[in-house]
Amino acid sequence: MASFFNLSKLFWFFARPDHLLVWMLLLGLFSLWVGWRRLGLGLLIADLLLLLSIMLMPLGDALMMPLEARFPQPEQNIRVDGIVVLGGGELAEESAFWQQPQVNQAGERLMLIPLLARRYPQARIIFTGGSGSVLRPEFKGGDVAEAYLDGVGLSDRVSIERESRNTYENAVNTLDLLGGVPKGNWLLVTSAFHMPRSIGIFRRQGWELIPYPVDYHALSDDGRRLQPGLWKNLSDIEIALREWVGLFTYYSSGKTSQLFPGPLPTTKSETP
Repeated sequence: MASFFNLSKLFWFFARPDHLLVWMLLLGLFSLWVGWRRLGLGLLIADLLLLLSIMLMPLGDALMMPLEARFPQPEQNIRVDGIVVLGGGELAEESAFWQQPQVNQAGERLMLIPLLARRYPQARIIFTGGSGSVLRPEFKGGDVAEAYLDGVGLSDRVSIERESRNTYENAVNTLDLLGGVPKGNWLLVTSAFHMPRSIGIFRRQGWELIPYPVDYHALSDDGRRLQPGLWKNLSDIEIALREWVGLFTYYSSGKTSQLFPGPLPTTKSETP
């Protein structure tokens, strides 16, 4: 798992879209410097056109919508015996520096816990999230979750798993914490774009959970509309592309049994 984790981080450093735009710029400048004028100008023009397109339109919607629309919201009247909340919305290093919980745009995962705790007072709740950083693994999402839950009076209600570095380890470590696949209906809370891969990983471990997607991004099927904002549009492309790469990688490495997991034909959910 250590090699898989490190290789995935190294690959994404070179492949993430914002970095690719920089590599194109550097290669274009290098080509001009060594006299490859046509190649250099072509790369620089393509780089500029991509930046302008991304700046003006949310092109990431075309990649994001299939992921986010894959699983619907669960029925509200089902019996819930437990809830698994995946980390990923916490800013662990910033939280440690400023001594208060800080979250990113996926903070809905963590912020939803009080609502679900009230809605399902008998359900067991597990938060699973460690550090996904190679350079600063000492800062962990579970520590941020613990501080936040202590502040809202739920520290005794929620079990925290803080050693996971990726979604596969979320599933394995949660099952270790529970001593195997539990009985009953369990919700899985994570970002909507991340839900297909997450469900596939848990299914591979023999556990069928009920998807509870949060943190939506897409507002169209193809992104061909005017919405200026370079950082936001580029960020959505990066998030969605990373998830598609993750789906392929996890399937290829045997961590999921389906390339694009979806809802089962029938549900095992029970009503009260």
